[in-house]
Parts: sequence; C-alpha cells; structure tokens
Amino acid sequence: MSNSTRLAKKSIVILATDGFEQSELFEPKEKLENMGANVTVVSINGNTSIKGWDQNEWVKKCPVDAQVEDVNVDDFDALVLPGGQMNPDLLRNNSTAVQFVRDAASSDNIKSIAAICHAPWMLIEADLVAGKNIASFPSIKKDVENAGASWVNRAVVRDGKLITSRNPDDIPYFVNEIADLVAG
Repeated sequence: MSNSTRLAKKSIVILATDGFEQSELFEPKEKLENMGANVTVVSINGNTSIKGWDQNEWVKKCPVDAQVEDVNVDDFDALVLPGGQMNPDLLRNNSTAVQFVRDAASSDNIKSIAAICHAPWMLIEADLVAGKNIASFPSIKKDVENAGASWVNRAVVRDGKLITSRNPDDIPYFVNEIADLVAG
C-alpha cells in the first residue's frame, strides 16, 4: 500500500480553537491528508475559522468544518488534539469539547486519540490519563503526574489508544504513530 493511500477511507477529526500551535495543527493535517485520510477540523463557540499562535504572534487562520456539538465521534477513526498553551486551556473549559474527548475514549470506532505539546491537558480534563504513560511539553509534566500518569520524555508515547508527543519537533513520529494505529 502506498503512503498516499495508507489511510484511504479513514476519517480523522482535529479538535481545536484559537491559540493552537500552528505547526501542530497544519503539519499533522497535511501529512494525514497526504496519506489519504479525510480530515475534519471542529471547534467551539461558533468559530468558522480559528487563529494559530506561533512564538509570540497570531499567524495563519484555519477554516473550521463543523462545531463539536454538531458531529458524532463515531463517524471518525481518530481524534487529534493540537497543542499550544491557549488552545487546550480554552478547550478544557468547554464541557462539550471535554465530553467529545471522553466519548472518543469509549468509542469502538476511534482507534487513536492523539495529543501533542500542551494538549494532554484535554486528556487530563477528560479523566483519561490515570495509570497511563504520557508525553507532553515539559512545563505540564507536574499536571500529568498529578493526574495519575507517568510522564515520559520521548518523541512519541503510545499507551492503548492514547498517542502523545512533546513538541513540534516530534510531529513526524506523532503522525506516523497515528497512521500505524488507524491503519491497523
């Protein structure tokens, strides 16, 4: 199977809002689409587009395909949660977004829930990390540990259907692990 058809007929949802780390949304989205996946970006608060954050400035906007409350988690094969400091902090304060992540964890259709950088905050808020091995941006190591997980300093960590990574440098490993789990 060629890399361009590896994820053919697979649907992946990216849950994000303003303040996402630009590379952590756009690069996985592009790489997964290049493998044949249909990628849907969902957001909160009626956003029709969301703004990325890079270092210390607002950057590229991303069109939003749907609102989280209007999609069914069972229509997807994987959930991707990009990081950045603002994005997961805003999302974890939205009960519908948190419930969507919880629903993904219990869905038989979802093969992978992938969170990078600060996005494990969403996994913590959804009560999914206790007893798991989790990678994240180092500044939330204590949050991960306080939630009952073991923090691991590796490019990518897979524990069950959870895939986590530390930062934008890990994106190639992050995407490959998502593809491996989703492709079966």
